Amino acid sequence: MIKAAIIGATGYSGAVLAGILSSHNDVEIVSLTSKSYAGKKFSDIYKNFKGILDVELEEQDVLKISKKADVIFLALPHGIASGEINKEILSNTKVIDLGADFRLKEKDVYETWYKTQHLSADLLDNAVYGLCEWEREKIKNASLVANPGCYATASILTVAPLLKEGVIDANDIIIDAKSGVSGAGRGLDLGTHYCECSESIKAYKVASHRHTPEIEQELSFISNKNTLINFTPHLIPMKRGILVSAYLKPLFNISLDEIKNIYKKYYQNEHFIRFLSGTDVPETRWTIGSNFCDINVFKDDRTGRIIAFGAIDNLVKGASGQAVQNMNIMFNIDEKKSLENVAVFP
Repeated sequence: MIKAAIIGATGYSGAVLAGILSSHNDVEIVSLTSKSYAGKKFSDIYKNFKGILDVELEEQDVLKISKKADVIFLALPHGIASGEINKEILSNTKVIDLGADFRLKEKDVYETWYKTQHLSADLLDNAVYGLCEWEREKIKNASLVANPGCYATASILTVAPLLKEGVIDANDIIIDAKSGVSGAGRGLDLGTHYCECSESIKAYKVASHRHTPEIEQELSFISNKNTLINFTPHLIPMKRGILVSAYLKPLFNISLDEIKNIYKKYYQNEHFIRFLSGTDVPETRWTIGSNFCDINVFKDDRTGRIIAFGAIDNLVKGASGQAVQNMNIMFNIDEKKSLENVAVFP
Protein backbone atom coordinates (compact mmCIF):
# COMPACT_ATOMS: atom_id res chain seq x y z
CA MET A 1 0.00 0.00 0.00
CA ILE A 2 1.14 3.53 -0.81
CA LYS A 3 0.94 5.67 2.34
CA ALA A 4 -0.26 9.11 1.30
CA ALA A 5 -0.61 12.44 3.08
CA ILE A 6 -2.33 15.63 1.99
CA ILE A 7 -1.03 18.95 3.33
CA GLY A 8 -3.86 21.46 2.99
CA ALA A 9 -6.68 18.95 2.73
CA THR A 10 -9.60 21.32 3.25
CA GLY A 11 -9.18 23.53 0.18
CA TYR A 12 -11.08 22.54 -2.95
CA SER A 13 -8.13 20.75 -4.56
CA GLY A 14 -7.27 18.98 -1.30
CA ALA A 15 -10.84 17.78 -0.84
CA VAL A 16 -11.12 16.48 -4.41
CA LEU A 17 -7.75 14.78 -3.95
CA ALA A 18 -8.94 13.14 -0.72
CA GLY A 19 -11.98 11.82 -2.56
CA ILE A 20 -9.90 10.27 -5.34
CA LEU A 21 -7.36 8.73 -2.95
CA SER A 22 -10.06 7.34 -0.64
CA SER A 23 -11.30 5.18 -3.53
CA HIS A 24 -7.80 4.09 -4.60
CA ASN A 25 -7.27 0.51 -3.42
CA ASP A 26 -3.48 0.85 -3.54
CA VAL A 27 -3.48 3.87 -1.19
CA GLU A 28 -3.79 4.34 2.55
CA ILE A 29 -4.31 7.93 3.66
CA VAL A 30 -2.10 8.38 6.74
CA SER A 31 -2.42 12.11 7.29
CA LEU A 32 -4.63 15.05 6.39
CA THR A 33 -3.63 18.51 7.59
CA SER A 34 -5.43 21.82 7.82
CA LYS A 35 -4.29 25.18 9.13
CA SER A 36 -7.87 26.31 9.81
CA TYR A 37 -9.52 23.11 11.01
CA ALA A 38 -6.83 21.12 12.87
CA GLY A 39 -8.42 18.89 15.52
CA LYS A 40 -11.71 18.57 13.67
CA LYS A 41 -12.74 15.61 11.55
CA PHE A 42 -12.38 15.97 7.81
CA SER A 43 -15.93 14.65 7.43
CA ASP A 44 -17.23 17.45 9.64
CA ILE A 45 -15.87 19.99 7.16
CA TYR A 46 -16.96 18.10 4.04
CA LYS A 47 -20.02 16.15 5.09
CA ASN A 48 -20.09 14.12 1.87
CA PHE A 49 -17.21 12.15 3.46
CA LYS A 50 -19.29 10.95 6.46
CA GLY A 51 -18.52 7.27 6.98
CA ILE A 52 -15.85 7.42 4.27
CA LEU A 53 -13.06 9.59 5.65
CA ASP A 54 -13.75 10.33 9.33
CA VAL A 55 -10.12 11.34 9.89
CA GLU A 56 -8.98 13.95 12.38
CA LEU A 57 -7.16 16.82 10.71
CA GLU A 58 -3.60 17.40 11.93
CA GLU A 59 -1.38 20.43 12.31
CA GLN A 60 1.00 20.96 9.41
CA ASP A 61 4.36 19.34 10.22
CA VAL A 62 5.82 18.26 6.90
CA LEU A 63 9.05 16.78 8.32
CA LYS A 64 7.15 14.62 10.82
CA ILE A 65 4.67 13.48 8.18
CA SER A 66 7.46 12.69 5.71
CA LYS A 67 8.65 9.93 8.06
CA LYS A 68 5.39 8.01 7.78
CA ALA A 69 4.24 8.78 4.23
CA ASP A 70 5.48 7.39 0.93
CA VAL A 71 4.10 10.42 -0.88
CA ILE A 72 3.05 13.86 0.29
CA PHE A 73 0.66 15.98 -1.73
CA LEU A 74 0.96 19.71 -1.09
CA ALA A 75 -2.32 21.52 -1.75
CA LEU A 76 -1.19 24.93 -0.57
CA PRO A 77 -1.18 28.52 -1.86
CA HIS A 78 1.98 29.62 -3.66
CA GLY A 79 4.90 30.76 -1.55
CA ILE A 80 4.49 28.13 1.18
CA ALA A 81 5.84 24.91 -0.33
CA SER A 82 9.25 26.39 -1.13
CA GLY A 83 9.73 27.02 2.59
CA GLU A 84 8.58 23.55 3.61
CA ILE A 85 10.35 21.20 1.20
CA ASN A 86 14.05 20.44 1.49
CA LYS A 87 16.48 17.65 0.71
CA GLU A 88 15.89 15.93 4.05
CA ILE A 89 12.17 15.62 3.36
CA LEU A 90 12.84 14.38 -0.18
CA SER A 91 15.15 11.70 1.25
CA ASN A 92 12.19 10.43 3.30
CA THR A 93 9.34 10.62 0.82
CA LYS A 94 8.16 11.65 -2.63
CA VAL A 95 6.44 15.03 -2.99
CA ILE A 96 3.80 16.20 -5.46
CA ASP A 97 3.21 19.94 -5.20
CA LEU A 98 -0.15 21.12 -6.53
CA GLY A 99 0.95 24.72 -6.03
CA ALA A 100 3.20 26.88 -8.19
CA ASP A 101 6.47 26.89 -6.26
CA PHE A 102 8.37 24.32 -8.33
CA ARG A 103 6.83 24.81 -11.77
CA LEU A 104 9.11 27.57 -13.04
CA LYS A 105 12.75 26.71 -13.56
CA GLU A 106 14.09 30.24 -13.04
CA LYS A 107 13.97 31.65 -9.51
CA ASP A 108 13.89 35.23 -10.80
CA VAL A 109 10.96 34.52 -13.10
CA TYR A 110 9.02 32.96 -10.22
CA GLU A 111 9.71 35.88 -7.89
CA THR A 112 8.77 38.43 -10.57
CA TRP A 113 5.41 36.86 -11.36
CA TYR A 114 4.46 35.65 -7.88
CA LYS A 115 5.80 38.63 -5.92
CA THR A 116 7.34 36.47 -3.21
CA GLN A 117 10.74 35.00 -2.41
CA HIS A 118 11.52 31.42 -3.40
CA LEU A 119 13.08 29.67 -0.40
CA SER A 120 14.39 26.46 -1.99
CA ALA A 121 15.79 27.42 -5.38
CA ASP A 122 18.36 24.62 -5.08
CA LEU A 123 15.53 22.14 -5.73
CA LEU A 124 14.21 23.73 -8.93
CA ASP A 125 16.52 21.73 -11.22
CA ASN A 126 15.39 18.48 -9.58
CA ALA A 127 11.67 19.19 -9.87
CA VAL A 128 9.89 17.48 -12.76
CA TYR A 129 6.99 19.24 -14.42
CA GLY A 130 4.12 16.80 -14.03
CA LEU A 131 2.26 17.09 -17.32
CA CYS A 132 1.80 13.36 -17.63
CA GLU A 133 1.22 13.02 -21.36
CA TRP A 134 4.41 14.90 -22.21
CA GLU A 135 6.77 14.16 -19.30
CA ARG A 136 5.89 10.58 -18.38
CA GLU A 137 9.43 9.17 -18.55
CA LYS A 138 10.85 11.89 -16.29
CA ILE A 139 7.97 11.53 -13.83
CA LYS A 140 8.70 7.82 -13.36
CA ASN A 141 11.96 8.53 -11.55
CA ALA A 142 11.06 11.82 -9.87
CA SER A 143 11.09 12.51 -6.14
CA LEU A 144 9.62 16.03 -6.54
CA VAL A 145 6.86 16.69 -9.07
CA ALA A 146 5.45 20.12 -9.83
CA ASN A 147 1.81 19.52 -10.69
CA PRO A 148 0.85 21.88 -13.54
CA GLY A 149 -1.57 24.76 -13.15
CA CYS A 150 -5.13 24.29 -14.37
CA TYR A 151 -4.98 26.87 -17.17
CA ALA A 152 -1.51 25.64 -18.11
CA THR A 153 -2.68 22.03 -18.37
CA ALA A 154 -5.54 22.88 -20.72
CA SER A 155 -3.49 25.33 -22.78
CA ILE A 156 -0.38 23.20 -23.25
CA LEU A 157 -2.29 20.03 -24.11
CA THR A 158 -4.34 21.96 -26.67
CA VAL A 159 -1.40 23.64 -28.44
CA ALA A 160 1.66 21.40 -27.95
CA PRO A 161 1.32 18.95 -30.87
CA LEU A 162 1.36 21.71 -33.51
CA LEU A 163 4.32 23.45 -31.88
CA LYS A 164 6.21 20.17 -31.55
CA GLU A 165 5.78 19.53 -35.26
CA GLY A 166 6.83 23.07 -36.22
CA VAL A 167 3.49 23.85 -37.84
CA ILE A 168 2.65 27.14 -36.10
CA ASP A 169 4.39 30.42 -35.34
CA ALA A 170 5.75 30.13 -31.78
CA ASN A 171 5.48 33.91 -31.34
CA ASP A 172 1.91 34.34 -32.54
CA ILE A 173 -0.22 32.30 -30.13
CA ILE A 174 -3.41 33.71 -28.65
CA ILE A 175 -5.02 31.75 -25.82
CA ASP A 176 -8.45 32.77 -24.58
CA ALA A 177 -9.41 30.74 -21.48
CA LYS A 178 -12.52 30.63 -19.34
CA SER A 179 -12.81 29.07 -15.88
CA GLY A 180 -15.40 28.40 -13.20
CA VAL A 181 -15.12 30.12 -9.83
CA SER A 182 -13.64 27.12 -7.98
CA GLY A 183 -10.35 28.04 -9.64
CA ALA A 184 -10.14 30.96 -7.20
CA GLY A 185 -10.08 28.58 -4.22
CA ARG A 186 -12.28 28.30 -1.15
CA GLY A 187 -11.21 31.51 0.57
CA LEU A 188 -13.58 34.46 0.66
CA ASP A 189 -13.08 37.08 -2.01
CA LEU A 190 -15.48 39.79 -3.12
CA GLY A 191 -14.92 39.03 -6.80
CA THR A 192 -16.18 35.46 -6.44
CA HIS A 193 -19.21 36.15 -4.25
CA TYR A 194 -22.39 34.91 -5.90
CA CYS A 195 -23.89 38.38 -6.35
CA GLU A 196 -20.65 39.71 -7.80
CA CYS A 197 -20.05 37.08 -10.49
CA SER A 198 -23.45 35.56 -11.28
CA GLU A 199 -25.01 36.59 -14.61
CA SER A 200 -21.71 38.10 -15.73
CA ILE A 201 -18.45 37.23 -17.46
CA LYS A 202 -15.22 39.14 -17.08
CA ALA A 203 -11.60 39.01 -18.10
CA TYR A 204 -9.11 39.30 -15.26
CA LYS A 205 -5.36 39.63 -14.76
CA VAL A 206 -5.07 40.79 -18.37
CA ALA A 207 -1.48 40.43 -19.62
CA SER A 208 -0.41 39.51 -16.08
CA HIS A 209 -1.76 36.05 -15.18
CA ARG A 210 0.83 33.88 -13.41
CA HIS A 211 0.23 30.85 -15.61
CA THR A 212 1.59 32.80 -18.60
CA PRO A 213 5.31 32.10 -17.97
CA GLU A 214 4.49 28.49 -17.08
CA ILE A 215 2.73 27.94 -20.41
CA GLU A 216 5.51 29.68 -22.32
CA GLN A 217 8.22 27.73 -20.50
CA GLU A 218 6.72 24.32 -21.18
CA LEU A 219 5.74 25.02 -24.77
CA SER A 220 9.32 26.23 -25.33
CA PHE A 221 10.71 23.00 -23.86
CA ILE A 222 8.39 20.85 -25.96
CA SER A 223 9.07 22.68 -29.23
CA ASN A 224 12.70 23.63 -28.55
CA LYS A 225 11.77 27.18 -29.60
CA ASN A 226 11.26 30.32 -27.55
CA THR A 227 7.50 30.72 -27.31
CA LEU A 228 5.52 33.90 -26.71
CA ILE A 229 1.79 33.92 -26.00
CA ASN A 230 -1.07 36.29 -25.38
CA PHE A 231 -3.01 34.67 -22.54
CA THR A 232 -6.27 36.08 -21.23
CA PRO A 233 -8.34 34.26 -18.56
CA HIS A 234 -12.03 34.91 -17.96
CA LEU A 235 -14.26 34.14 -14.99
CA ILE A 236 -17.48 32.31 -15.86
CA PRO A 237 -20.39 31.99 -13.37
CA MET A 238 -20.16 28.21 -13.01
CA LYS A 239 -18.55 26.06 -10.34
CA ARG A 240 -15.93 24.13 -12.31
CA GLY A 241 -14.40 23.63 -15.68
CA ILE A 242 -11.99 25.30 -18.10
CA LEU A 243 -12.40 25.91 -21.81
CA VAL A 244 -9.39 27.05 -23.82
CA SER A 245 -9.73 28.60 -27.27
CA ALA A 246 -6.34 28.91 -28.99
CA TYR A 247 -5.79 30.97 -32.14
CA LEU A 248 -2.71 29.84 -34.05
CA LYS A 249 -0.89 31.00 -37.18
CA PRO A 250 0.43 28.22 -39.46
CA LEU A 251 3.87 28.70 -40.98
CA PHE A 252 2.89 27.04 -44.26
CA ASN A 253 -0.18 25.78 -46.07
CA ILE A 254 -1.56 22.74 -44.30
CA SER A 255 -4.91 20.99 -44.61
CA LEU A 256 -7.29 20.32 -41.75
CA ASP A 257 -6.84 16.57 -42.23
CA GLU A 258 -3.08 16.96 -41.86
CA ILE A 259 -3.60 19.04 -38.72
CA LYS A 260 -5.92 16.43 -37.21
CA ASN A 261 -3.42 13.67 -37.99
CA ILE A 262 -0.78 15.51 -35.96
CA TYR A 263 -3.04 15.46 -32.89
CA LYS A 264 -3.78 11.78 -33.45
CA LYS A 265 -0.06 11.05 -33.69
CA TYR A 266 0.54 12.40 -30.19
CA TYR A 267 -2.71 11.59 -28.46
CA GLN A 268 -4.26 8.47 -30.00
CA ASN A 269 -2.76 6.29 -27.25
CA GLU A 270 -3.35 8.74 -24.41
CA HIS A 271 -6.27 7.45 -22.36
CA PHE A 272 -7.13 10.78 -20.75
CA ILE A 273 -7.10 12.83 -23.93
CA ARG A 274 -10.14 12.48 -26.12
CA PHE A 275 -9.62 13.96 -29.58
CA LEU A 276 -13.13 14.63 -30.81
CA SER A 277 -14.41 13.69 -34.24
CA GLY A 278 -15.80 15.88 -36.98
CA THR A 279 -16.99 19.31 -35.90
CA ASP A 280 -17.71 18.41 -32.27
CA VAL A 281 -16.54 21.27 -30.06
CA PRO A 282 -15.25 20.47 -26.54
CA GLU A 283 -17.63 21.40 -23.73
CA THR A 284 -16.81 21.62 -20.04
CA ARG A 285 -19.96 19.70 -19.08
CA TRP A 286 -18.57 16.49 -20.61
CA THR A 287 -15.40 16.62 -18.48
CA ILE A 288 -16.72 17.77 -15.07
CA GLY A 289 -15.70 15.34 -12.34
CA SER A 290 -13.39 13.42 -14.69
CA ASN A 291 -9.68 13.35 -15.51
CA PHE A 292 -10.32 13.69 -19.24
CA CYS A 293 -9.24 16.49 -21.55
CA ASP A 294 -11.38 16.90 -24.68
CA ILE A 295 -9.71 18.51 -27.70
CA ASN A 296 -10.66 19.38 -31.25
CA VAL A 297 -9.17 21.58 -33.92
CA PHE A 298 -10.54 23.63 -36.81
CA LYS A 299 -9.14 25.71 -39.65
CA ASP A 300 -10.52 29.06 -40.74
CA ASP A 301 -9.75 29.10 -44.48
CA ARG A 302 -10.77 32.76 -44.72
CA THR A 303 -8.12 34.01 -42.25
CA GLY A 304 -5.77 31.04 -42.53
CA ARG A 305 -5.71 30.59 -38.76
CA ILE A 306 -5.95 27.29 -36.90
CA ILE A 307 -8.39 27.33 -33.97
CA ALA A 308 -7.94 24.66 -31.30
CA PHE A 309 -10.18 24.00 -28.30
CA GLY A 310 -9.54 22.11 -25.06
CA ALA A 311 -11.83 21.42 -22.10
CA ILE A 312 -11.01 20.03 -18.66
CA ASP A 313 -12.26 20.00 -15.08
CA ASN A 314 -9.95 22.49 -13.35
CA LEU A 315 -10.08 20.53 -10.06
CA VAL A 316 -9.44 17.09 -11.56
CA LYS A 317 -7.28 17.04 -14.71
CA GLY A 318 -6.29 20.61 -13.82
CA ALA A 319 -5.22 19.72 -10.27
CA SER A 320 -6.02 16.67 -8.11
CA GLY A 321 -6.69 14.08 -10.80
CA GLN A 322 -3.44 14.90 -12.56
CA ALA A 323 -1.67 14.72 -9.18
CA VAL A 324 -2.95 11.16 -8.68
CA GLN A 325 -2.03 10.32 -12.27
CA ASN A 326 1.49 11.52 -11.43
CA MET A 327 1.52 9.38 -8.28
CA ASN A 328 0.46 6.31 -10.24
CA ILE A 329 3.31 6.86 -12.68
CA MET A 330 5.85 7.46 -9.90
CA PHE A 331 4.90 4.22 -8.14
CA ASN A 332 4.72 2.18 -11.35
CA ILE A 333 1.05 1.25 -11.07
CA ASP A 334 -1.75 1.53 -13.60
CA GLU A 335 -1.84 5.19 -14.60
CA LYS A 336 -5.63 5.09 -14.81
CA LYS A 337 -6.13 3.74 -11.26
CA SER A 338 -8.95 5.56 -9.43
CA LEU A 339 -9.27 8.05 -12.30
CA GLU A 340 -11.76 6.51 -14.69
CA ASN A 341 -14.85 8.32 -13.43
CA VAL A 342 -17.28 9.38 -16.14
CA ALA A 343 -18.12 13.08 -16.13
CA VAL A 344 -20.99 14.01 -13.80
CA PHE A 345 -24.04 14.87 -15.88
CA PRO A 346 -26.61 16.25 -15.48
